[in-house]
Amino acid sequence: MTAMPSSPTPAPISARPSGPGVLVRRLLDNYLLLIYTGLAVIYLMLPVALVILFSFNDPKGKSNFVWQGFTLKYWLNPLGVDGLPQAVGLSLLIAFLATAIATILGTLIALALVRYEFRGRRVTNSLIFLPMATPEIILGASLLTLFVSIGSEPFFPLNAVTVLIAHVMFNISYVVTTVRARLAGFPRHLEEAAMDLYANEFQTFWKVTFPLILPGIIAAALLAFSLSIDDFVITNFTAGKAQTFPMFIYAKYRIGIPPQVNVIGTIIFLVAVGSVLLTTLQGRRKRA
Repeated sequence: MTAMPSSPTPAPISARPSGPGVLVRRLLDNYLLLIYTGLAVIYLMLPVALVILFSFNDPKGKSNFVWQGFTLKYWLNPLGVDGLPQAVGLSLLIAFLATAIATILGTLIALALVRYEFRGRRVTNSLIFLPMATPEIILGASLLTLFVSIGSEPFFPLNAVTVLIAHVMFNISYVVTTVRARLAGFPRHLEEAAMDLYANEFQTFWKVTFPLILPGIIAAALLAFSLSIDDFVITNFTAGKAQTFPMFIYAKYRIGIPPQVNVIGTIIFLVAVGSVLLTTLQGRRKRA
């Protein structure tokens, strides 16, 4: 009768490896990903934090690059610079219009590409990504060439309308991509159940489809708004004499950026972050 091999006895606790090196290794194993994520977030948010900080700065000259004192006077008068109210108003108008148009068109295109088979579907699928992959300077130069070739200056001048057309054009790609991601796992059986209960196509869309894809549409709209109000390169090619907020900053950079620019940038950032947080909280409440 053969003897069964005995299981190895565990090493006593005192014999296990210990010391500062082992402790550091365990800490890195447990918290390395958390530390890396925290450093990445700090790296991304540091420029935004500086913009917010220098909105409270009280510079003595025209430059707002050195901290010289705390003040709230620029927050009490954020549009107190010549040309700034017009630039901010034009940027907001173009951003809202471009977001609305691009969101509607992009959502319909995404639904068509996901739901239906038609001639040229694969080509359309590929062309949708071209504005996202093309460098902005090439896209801006191409749009400028297009607008100039359409007609002479008195008949088709470069102004806010051409900026709006350009923003709608490059925003559609981002909207289509975002809404398509939402439609990828869409539960089609809910639409079939609604139609089994005698709902027509219009009622099914507004009562079932639209509420389910609404988070994706809102995310696409927020992305389009951020890209539109932030764009400089394409806008600089297509604006003509119109001046948006990014172009105002570029013009003022040569003589000194006023602190009001930091105030407006902080307000836009806080509104965008607040909108994202509000949308996220509403989505969680609905799921709960």
